[in-house]
Amino acid sequence: MKISSIILKILMPLVLGGAILYWMYRGEDWQQIRHVMTDEMDWTWMLLSFPFGILAQMFRGWRWKQSLEPIIRGEKGKRLRTSVCINAVFTSYAASLLIPRVGEFTRCGVLKRYDNISFPKALGTVVTERAIDSLLVMGITAIVLLLEMSTFGMFFRKTGTNLHTILNSFSWAGYLVVAICVVAILILLHFLLRKLSIYNKVKATFSNIWQGVMSLRNVRNIPLFVFFTLGIWVSYFLHYYLTFFCFDFTSHLGIGCALVTFIVGSIAVIVPTPNGAGPWHFAVKTMLILYGVVDEHALYFVLIVHTVQTMLVIALGIYAWVALLFTKISARNEEGGTRNEITAATD
Repeated sequence: MKISSIILKILMPLVLGGAILYWMYRGEDWQQIRHVMTDEMDWTWMLLSFPFGILAQMFRGWRWKQSLEPIIRGEKGKRLRTSVCINAVFTSYAASLLIPRVGEFTRCGVLKRYDNISFPKALGTVVTERAIDSLLVMGITAIVLLLEMSTFGMFFRKTGTNLHTILNSFSWAGYLVVAICVVAILILLHFLLRKLSIYNKVKATFSNIWQGVMSLRNVRNIPLFVFFTLGIWVSYFLHYYLTFFCFDFTSHLGIGCALVTFIVGSIAVIVPTPNGAGPWHFAVKTMLILYGVVDEHALYFVLIVHTVQTMLVIALGIYAWVALLFTKISARNEEGGTRNEITAATD
């Protein structure tokens, strides 16, 4: 059971992402992609986007600390450090590149190890954060759809496209990609429900998670929490939008196109692959073509942008790992070792 679980959690996301990328880039001229990166691309805009990518994760760390403070309030000897929260977030994103969705458990484990915060309670705050982010993304999606409805309508009118013709135009490979994504989502839901069933069997653990979930009620500065939440997603968007100006074939596209592709890409990463590799490429590329970008140029854009931004995630993860090596570890409490808790949560 252990071996099969490891295979599903590690190999399946890699195979899924790799299969989609192979299907998209088979037969591409890699020398031309290298030429675009070295001779045609304006790296100034890419570098200008980096601070927003870093800031998005820092905002998440600051917001997480704010969510955690109510659960340790009144506990003698407990001290929550901002640097540990931020480095835990940096580490979590890097860890998710190896095993999708493991980052949530990783950052709770880091906090347990260095600041002696209850793993289940910390996990409860993460659940709360994810719920808030999901609601925010749903709201932004609804707004963007309303704002860009005319664009979609014009596209369908000019092309005479309807649901029937869309389905008929799909190749066998297109149907295969969609089917694989659906299966991957179902498997992810299976593991999530399995984890929830494990927690529900342990009353004390479930109680701690619930305390973390409910911690938001006791956050002292709600306006600051809202500011951090908006800051996360504004920074994510700017981190992505500024890359449009790196290329001649996307620099003319408006903010409406950027919002649509950003939202579609954010939804696509639900499919469990490393940093959304594969599904993100496919979704964003498809929407760029809708806005008039040539197929080949859209492929270049998604490959280069995703690769560079993934390298930034790796760099931040390495920085956090080194920083944590020089961070003092708090004394252990009576709840047990961090390694055992992470193992129980991820099995």
